[in-house]
Parts: sequence; C-alpha cells; structure tokens
Amino acid sequence: MRKESLKQYIRDNKRMVLMVAVTFVLITITGILYADSYIVICPLYISLIIMLLQTQANRYTYLLGAVNALFYGGVYLYLGLYAMAAYSMLVSSSLQIVTFVNWSKKPYGNSTMFKKLGLKKTAFLLAGFVAAWVIMYLVFSIFDSSYLVLDNTVTLLGILSTIICALSYIEYAYLNLISLVVSSVLYLQMMQTNPGQITYFIFNIYSFTCNVLALIKIRKLYAQQNNP
Repeated sequence: MRKESLKQYIRDNKRMVLMVAVTFVLITITGILYADSYIVICPLYISLIIMLLQTQANRYTYLLGAVNALFYGGVYLYLGLYAMAAYSMLVSSSLQIVTFVNWSKKPYGNSTMFKKLGLKKTAFLLAGFVAAWVIMYLVFSIFDSSYLVLDNTVTLLGILSTIICALSYIEYAYLNLISLVVSSVLYLQMMQTNPGQITYFIFNIYSFTCNVLALIKIRKLYAQQNNP
C-alpha cells in the first residue's frame, strides 16, 4: 500500500485503526506479563490484519489466513488443545486456500457472489455436526485433555463455518460469532491455570467486533447481488 493510500485509509477508518492499535497494545502488554512464551501470541498479530480484511468480506483474507493457521496449529499443540491443533494444520489451512480459489471463480469486487442455505441443508448440517462431535469426543478423549468438550465444540464449529464459507454461504458469518463466544468461554476456563490465555481472550473480543462488521457487510453484498 502506497504512503498516500495508507494515509487515506487511516483517515477513512479511524475507529478500526484505533481498535487495532488498542488490541495490539493490550495483547503485547498482557503477553509480556503473563504469556509463557512469546511464540503463543505471534499468530495473533497477523490475525489483527486478517480480521481487518474479513470485515470487508475480502477473499484475499483466506490466503493470509491459510499460512497463519499453521502457526496457530503449533500454538495449540503447545497448549494441549489437540483437536484444535489438528483442525488448524490439516483442515483450516487447506480449506482457506480452497475458499480463496472458490471465491475467485465468482468474484464480486474483492469479495464473491453469496448464497443462503435452505432448511434441508441446515438440518443435514446440524445432524452431521452432532454425529461428528460424538466421534471426535471418543477419539480425542484418549489424550485426557481438561478442555475436551469446549475444544471439540470450537473445532467443529470452525470446520463447519470454514466449509460453508468456502461454498459462499452467508451463514458462515453467524457460525463464526457462535464459535467466538464458545472459544471465549474456553479461554476464560484456561486462564484459571494459564493466565497467558488472556491474550487470546482479548483477541476474541476484537475478533467478535470484526465478525459483526463482516456479517453486516456480507448481508449488504448479498442484498446488492440479489436486488441489482
């Protein structure tokens, strides 16, 4: 981004720039005070930019997100969140590349053409979610994680939202918000024994705000696309 373009962006998006700056400072300060390792908070800095792109439903979000998902996978392994680690490295990274490719096939500016899930598809996905949750619980219970229920739930919500996002269904934005609420509960629970998780909790608050803005943007784009 050229210098003049950057200045113009800051002038036009003062509130977002301020929110990014405040979140950056809070993550850095709490990371210094509480984090066991600075490696744990490094992916969060990249995610600050990713979430900014996501507020505009920008398809290039997913190229950067695919790389960052690998970093998150390493962090989750370090924290003992094995389901989330497997999801980040094996599923999230790959599916975000698929998302970028699929969104690029039907571009709409820097975004894509959106659609909605029907009632039958929603019911099918709900049934599949429940079945997959039970299977994952049985598989990952062998690792004796203290956070198995919330870990599984966040992981599956992430998988489901990523899949329907790749297919350009707008409901992915609603699932992202639900996932952020559940993951915030997870981080609050982890903070009881690992105060360093406050960095991820702070980021979740920032991310929730960005996802609300993304949902508003997506609904506007969908309305434009269906009422030209």
